[in-house]
Parts: sequence; structure tokens; C-alpha cells
Amino acid sequence: MNKLTSVVKVLVVDDQPLIVEELCEFLESNGYRCVPCQSSRQAIDQFIEDTAIGLVLCDLHMPDMDGIQLVQELQRLAGKQRVFEAIMLTGRADKQDVIKALRAGIADYYQKPINLDEMLEGLQRQEAALQERQKTLQLGHLNEKLQYLSESIDDLYQDLDKVRRGPAPKNSEPSGEGEAVEIPAIFNQLSPRQLDVARLVGKGQTNYQIACELGITENTVKLYVSQVLRLTHMHNRTQLALALSPSNSGLRQRVTAH
Repeated sequence: MNKLTSVVKVLVVDDQPLIVEELCEFLESNGYRCVPCQSSRQAIDQFIEDTAIGLVLCDLHMPDMDGIQLVQELQRLAGKQRVFEAIMLTGRADKQDVIKALRAGIADYYQKPINLDEMLEGLQRQEAALQERQKTLQLGHLNEKLQYLSESIDDLYQDLDKVRRGPAPKNSEPSGEGEAVEIPAIFNQLSPRQLDVARLVGKGQTNYQIACELGITENTVKLYVSQVLRLTHMHNRTQLALALSPSNSGLRQRVTAH
């Protein structure tokens, strides 16, 4: 590995300051940026604050919270939006501790006194594994966005098809009290689905309620609301609701006047 090229920071945790200092000095001389910590609590605070931390090198036996408990807490904090790899250091190679650490998701372990060159090779392997996990996470996020975009496009095509085959939308509809609700002319340019969403916004429904009523996703509702606001030159949902409110005809005329 070339010197000073790693973008990943290493969280180095041990309750013995001299060990932390030695490990950080060695790793920094081999291209890593280190975050030194002398307690699990300090390590948790640093992990929350610095999202560049992707590798965790920690001692197994520490007061208050041991290395396994620390890694499990970091995993809880990371959730599904952040990944990291952990390596355990231990002065006592107890078989049960090793098994417990591996089951907790700790990728590797080294016994003290540590062979620094072997540990460096292990850390480099875990950095490569981390990069693959980060790619997988990013692909997952992209797939979610593509799915949302696909659903939105499908809804838009359905609206286009309705416009081509169906009658033009009427400019009024009966309200719940039987009186005609005038739809301002500016709404004539909307597709049937866009008009449906606008009317439901006018009734004070939330995006979630609109999604349930129309059988579409909440993200698709957000897309339609944004389109309606843009096409009608309105600034927010309040203006939209006022423009469609049967009890504010005078105010509605002012809102929709351009």
C-alpha cells in the first residue's frame, strides 16, 4: 500500500495508553489515519462524530465495556446506513472469547504481543472487504431510487394513457355538501392523476393518506405534489389547498391570479 493513501480512518481502542500510541504510530507510518481512544465510551463518541471511521481495532478486555460489547454497540449505532470492519486484540487467547467475537461479527483477531506486520496485512484485507461492503450498500441505495423512479414513470404513463383515451377532466365536482366546487382554469393543464392528488391536498389529506387512497407510493405522491405546484405556479400546499377550497372563493381567485 502506498503511504498516506487510505481514506478510511482506524479507530484504535485500548485502555493502555502506550499500546494505543504504538499502534497509531505504526499504522500512520503505513498510510492510515488513526483515531486513538483509551475507553469504550470515548470510542463510541468518536465513532458517532467521525463518519470516516471504517476500521475498528480494539482490545478485548477493557473495563466497563469489553471489546465485543463495544463492537456490538457500534453495530447498533451504524444500523443499515453505515458499515465497518472490526479486529480484536487480546492478551489471553481464550477459545470461547474468540468464538464469541467471531459470532458477534468481528472479522479477525490477534494475540498480544502483536506481530505488527501480520496485523497490518490483516487490516489491509479488512479494508478491501470494507470497500466491497460499501459498494453493496451504495448499490442498494441506487436500486431503491431506481425502483421509485420506475414506479413514478409507470404512474405517469398510466395518466398519459387515460388522457389519450378518456374524456377531458371537468372543471367542477360536487362537494360533500352537494354544492359544486369550481376548479380554477389553471388546473385544466393537469393530468387526471395530478388533479386527483391536488384535490386530495385541497381536502387537507397527508401524503400518506393520499397514497393509501390512490394506491400509489408516498414518494410518488410527493412527486405529483411537486409537479402540481410547479405547473400551477404555487409556492406551497397551503396555496394549493386554498385554491381548491369551496369556502374561500374570493381568496382562491387572488391565489390563482397571475
